[in-house]
Amino acid sequence: QDTWFWSMESGFDSLSPSIMKIFSGKSNLELSKKIANLVGVPLGEIDLETFSDGELRVAFKENIRGENVFLIQSTNPPAENLMELLLMLDAAKRASAKTVTAVIPYYGYARQDRKDKPRVPISARMILDLMAAAGVDRMITMDLHSPQIQGFTNVPFDNLYSRIVLFNKLQDYNLSIDNGVVLAPDVGSAKMSQSYAKKLGIGFALIDKRRPKHNVTEVVNLIGELNNKHVFIIDDMIDTAGTICNAAQTAMDNGAKSVVAVATHPVLSGPAISRLKEAPIDKIIISDTINIDNDKLFDKLEIISVAEVFSEAIVRINNGDSISELFK
Repeated sequence: QDTWFWSMESGFDSLSPSIMKIFSGKSNLELSKKIANLVGVPLGEIDLETFSDGELRVAFKENIRGENVFLIQSTNPPAENLMELLLMLDAAKRASAKTVTAVIPYYGYARQDRKDKPRVPISARMILDLMAAAGVDRMITMDLHSPQIQGFTNVPFDNLYSRIVLFNKLQDYNLSIDNGVVLAPDVGSAKMSQSYAKKLGIGFALIDKRRPKHNVTEVVNLIGELNNKHVFIIDDMIDTAGTICNAAQTAMDNGAKSVVAVATHPVLSGPAISRLKEAPIDKIIISDTINIDNDKLFDKLEIISVAEVFSEAIVRINNGDSISELFK
């Protein structure tokens, strides 16, 4: 076993369950159960109700006074997930929790991180303001669409990396600089893709794309050599799958032997499933930051859990240890 997993185990051995409690919202209960199980504490009891008029009600069913409380909830649509997290934060602070940490496996609205046209909000900043106002002491997320979002708030905000677990899976393909390449589907994913390419010891290529309107992408240029290569396409998320599928088709049109798509967040909205099924992609490797309904599962999809990364981060924060050590 590698070093980070070994250190995680040693952290568990020294953990005193009485000094922390973990609760989950409704967004991804399965991941929350895995995280709590790895940490070694049971999920806390909490009532999450919806009244007939649509209002939400949150109530902790156990004492959390003086505890380090971790609330696991993604902020992806529907918007109730965000509202539920805000109410959980407020309830925890009013119940005299010592600290309250929001564990957000998928930070929704991260793509709205700038004012790209007149009269639009900077939604990524506004959501952080809401959580800060609700009393959050710390936040943890994974593979932010734009890392600079961490600077939108004065609350400590840790951005974890799925590559801690995804990298081992890609190593199993045993590719080299002669027969493998990481293809960045757009400029935004270039830094992540370059990191994978360097660690895997394979080539790097980049697609220059244009977005004529929301959720529509067009390939304009290809930089790099794909002929006779096995290609990894790596991105932070798959939403409608237009970007990934266009990149896969571009790879095959330029002589690629095979294509494997890798993404952290499986948003999989709109026509994503049908596009991925029809695309020239051998396998789609994703994480479980977002819960996927059974009707969206298909043969080419492989899910790798990131529960170990979050559980290790929670233990380190609770014990006052370094989070950055996780990435070494």
